[in-house]
Amino acid sequence: MTILVFGRTGQVATELARRAPEAICLARERADLEDPEACAAAIAYHSPAAVINAAAFTAVDRAEAEEPLAIRVNADAPGAMARACAAEGIPMVHLSTDYVFDGQGTAPFSPDAATGPLGAYGRSKLAGEEAIRDSGAVHVILRTAWVFSAHGGNFLKTMLRLSETRDALSIVDDQIGGPTPAGDIAAACLTIAARLRDDPALGGTYHFTGAPDVSWKGFAEAIFAAAGREVTVTGIPTADYPTPAARPLNSRLDCRSTEAAFRLARPDWRAALPRILEELGVSTP
Repeated sequence: MTILVFGRTGQVATELARRAPEAICLARERADLEDPEACAAAIAYHSPAAVINAAAFTAVDRAEAEEPLAIRVNADAPGAMARACAAEGIPMVHLSTDYVFDGQGTAPFSPDAATGPLGAYGRSKLAGEEAIRDSGAVHVILRTAWVFSAHGGNFLKTMLRLSETRDALSIVDDQIGGPTPAGDIAAACLTIAARLRDDPALGGTYHFTGAPDVSWKGFAEAIFAAAGREVTVTGIPTADYPTPAARPLNSRLDCRSTEAAFRLARPDWRAALPRILEELGVSTP
């Protein structure tokens, strides 16, 4: 099955290229999401069996000042892709985010829970979801959160970098979510694309995050323990770490429907840590 992937250097796109070397992965120079019609044209040109959109504007804070660009990349481009997929009868898998929710409460958000993004990034991703649903394409919108890997920029790599020069850090302790290995997201996307091709009735919105849920402080402590770094971590509230964009306090996502439909259980992020640290060349205890 020929798969067309939008994205080439991002965390999930890199893992997709590893797991499906036969896939056609389009970097920005081949399909710029700032040009939605070029993305649609790429689908018509390659006529793949399935499309996976792993590309996005993910600079959460910068989106507050560049919301029109975020909307173009995260909403207009996926909408154009989905309409092209609908015209050709091609199933589409699209990655979305916990930022479409308001982060209130402590219960995991179900796929059909009311949305309420707190900022421009979340609004742009929600608009992308709505454009895909309105397109008529057979699709799965897969929301995930707290992605980490050996590639690109992410929390794990930031913690490792800081631990090289600091022996004490203050980390937010009131935001809770499921760290999700990019490799597991990529594997899930490939499984879903294949199943969706065979059974379009499986289309819809699903969640996929790592387990167990943890705070950023708890995740940092696990990273330092796995890497053998002696760093004292002090928990602080989000209010003590202001950022241009508001972050959801509750990023817990209910993933039960994903497991039921696709037999994809939540991956244990603690098991992934040693593998990713080894890939980064970090000696572990």
